[in-house]
Amino acid sequence: MRFIIQRDRLVHSVQEVMKAVTSRTTIPILTGIKITAVEDGVTLTGSDSDISIQSFIPIEEEENEIVEIKQSGSIVLNARFFGDIVRKLPMDTVDIEVLNGFQTIIRSGKAEFNLNGLDAEEYPHLPIIEEDQTFKLPADLLKTLIRQTVFAVSTSETRPILTGVNLKVEDDELICIATDSHRLAMRKAKIDNKVVGSYSVVIPGKSLNELSKLLDDTNELIEMVITENQVLFKAKNLLFFSRLLEGNYPDTSRLIPNESKTSITVHSKDFLQAIDRASLLAKEGKNNVVKLTTLVGGVIEVSSNTPEIGKVSEELQAESIEGEELKISFSAKFVMDALKALEGTDITINFTGAMRPFIIRSLHDDTMLQLILPVRTY
Repeated sequence: MRFIIQRDRLVHSVQEVMKAVTSRTTIPILTGIKITAVEDGVTLTGSDSDISIQSFIPIEEEENEIVEIKQSGSIVLNARFFGDIVRKLPMDTVDIEVLNGFQTIIRSGKAEFNLNGLDAEEYPHLPIIEEDQTFKLPADLLKTLIRQTVFAVSTSETRPILTGVNLKVEDDELICIATDSHRLAMRKAKIDNKVVGSYSVVIPGKSLNELSKLLDDTNELIEMVITENQVLFKAKNLLFFSRLLEGNYPDTSRLIPNESKTSITVHSKDFLQAIDRASLLAKEGKNNVVKLTTLVGGVIEVSSNTPEIGKVSEELQAESIEGEELKISFSAKFVMDALKALEGTDITINFTGAMRPFIIRSLHDDTMLQLILPVRTY
């Protein structure tokens, strides 16, 4: 195998596939990047067996030559060393040649590296995915869906299914739900093309975080393909595979209360900053608790009291308070995460009592919902 390639494009592709490579793997060859050169371009593949990323570099783009293929073939090179080498090469082009015995020579200007490769035949094959059911979403919308839900997945492996985001597709609507059993984030979005049948799959939160880093904030369409145990996201010159989590995602619809006893509308940024200040004196971890109390005249009080540290209270003018008086305690972190995810300047919080879950929504956007369980304080 031998090809000459623009260094910048190679570095970009290496960085993309590196997101799937981990040094903590029981399969040694997966610490490498698989490089395959064929007549129409070069493909790089990285995988940790949960996530696989494939980046394709075409021989030319917009009539600019990017790669010159001298001889087709494939090799697996240690990801860390190869990544470091190509990033620091002196010239704009790189010449990569594989000799007998998987010896790989990387040349650029007067620099020449000799790297021991591995047999690409030993590299695990990517899943073959039947593409009979696909739907498309703009990249920026997909990024937003991930950002507004993935933070609520569980970080504990005691219930592995909760470490993923439940993605449901029905007709022309996509619903993303994440919960760690103390809070829940939900976001809905319309899909342009009608989907036959319905789906409900759970994608690991880790996979979605990595996917989000790869996507650009553009309205370029990303194609999604769902199978029994894999999901594939296809962007231009990029394939992102992730395994799905096995098991049934809990039915979260019954957690969401349909009535409310107290409803508060407040400016999101002011509320977020007040909670942030109140949490300064709340202990980290489990005791990161802030209390909200409704007062007369549409005022809410945000306070925190940690006997050994001190206490803080702040009054905030709400835009409206309807219903019963309320005193409720909650995790400052959970509410701040939820407020950061919601887009909109004004939010409505619906409470059904001091010990019941409460819901935060943007005032003018019903596609999104954040639900939080209060904290019991004695």
